[in-house]
Amino acid sequence: MTFLYKPMGALALWAVCAAAQAQVSVENAWVRATVPGQKSTGAFMTLRSASDARLVAAQSDAARAAEVHEMKMEGDVMRMREVQSVALPAGQTVELKPGGYHIMLLDLGRQIVEGETVPLTLVIETAGRRETLRVQAQARPLASAARPAAHGHGAH
Repeated sequence: MTFLYKPMGALALWAVCAAAQAQVSVENAWVRATVPGQKSTGAFMTLRSASDARLVAAQSDAARAAEVHEMKMEGDVMRMREVQSVALPAGQTVELKPGGYHIMLLDLGRQIVEGETVPLTLVIETAGRRETLRVQAQARPLASAARPAAHGHGAH
């Protein structure tokens, strides 16, 4: 019977190592506050992964839908489009910011008020395996740019 314990122990150790490698940290998560009747807003943050990973989806209780988007110049026109994923290279910082990659919260259920906390769930894929991260994003004024917050809101 001892021949079964070694492979099982190795498998358990591999599972622990794989979970540790997939670790993604989130800092400075924020959403742009809205005006009454506004139906969408953006969510922004800084991501860092211990191993190669991808941000593949997002959700929020504040919106009917959340999509990962990219804004970029095409000729003289700034265009926004949904993307399938955002690469999170191992050990590198990836910033979701106005004018670049970001999360669009669509069909908001209500106004997002400056100072409130908006829950987000990020879906991260590493080596074909998906995991979710819960993030608390602070609502900042409408005129906010990608300025750093006084302190980050970590993922759980």
